[in-house]
Amino acid sequence: MPLIIDACVAQHQGDRKEQQDRVALFPHPRGGGVALAVVADGMGGHTGGVLAAQQVIHTACNNLEQFSARSESPQIMLESSLQEAHMLIKASRFINEKDPHSTAVILILQPGKVSWAHCGDSRLYQFRGDQPFFRTTDHSYVEQLVAKGKITPEQALVHPNRNILITSLGGNEVPRIDFGEAEDLQAGDSFLLCSDGLWGYFSDAELAGVIAAYSAREASEMLISRARTRAQGEGDNVSLAILKLVDAPAKKPAN
Repeated sequence: MPLIIDACVAQHQGDRKEQQDRVALFPHPRGGGVALAVVADGMGGHTGGVLAAQQVIHTACNNLEQFSARSESPQIMLESSLQEAHMLIKASRFINEKDPHSTAVILILQPGKVSWAHCGDSRLYQFRGDQPFFRTTDHSYVEQLVAKGKITPEQALVHPNRNILITSLGGNEVPRIDFGEAEDLQAGDSFLLCSDGLWGYFSDAELAGVIAAYSAREASEMLISRARTRAQGEGDNVSLAILKLVDAPAKKPAN
């Protein structure tokens, strides 16, 4: 049975003075079942982070318009999008006298598969039904500690250095970019892209349960509401995109 997408993007400024996250969902201008979702978490002081995050969105959108799913590699398109955004963010320092940086996670949906890339600690999750299936590994100091077995994932959520990144777009060093891909997609699969202002308040299992139980829009509203309550007046910017694969409704037979 063919699949359709139930999708939603959502944001909240949290308790910050400025919304420096950016999130977007773009269908390919030529259709073909191709779409792109992006979350970028900007950093760099007043307006600097906004410029960096917006550059990620703008570059990804431009590259999607030129992308052909039939003849081009999605990994090359994703990598070039993040590398180009990195170079443009660096160049903007000389124009704006800021120190802009951004994390990013990008997912491209194609017929029969999805591909993604990320840099920093903005995450992509894949769920199958109400169970966690996969998530990206943050490019952060505490995730390195978790990987080495020095702290638990639960300890990482409250570690005093949990916000220290080991790579980002716009820095002096070449950014680290990791890739992933999933095929054999089925109804009940879902994907969440989000900034740390959301995932910092949830276990993987809770995220999976909420997204499985509700529509993409309802799940977005519920997750933001819970994150805001748990932040207790000290919440970061929140940005997320949810894409749920569901069975297309059966066509009614013609009379």
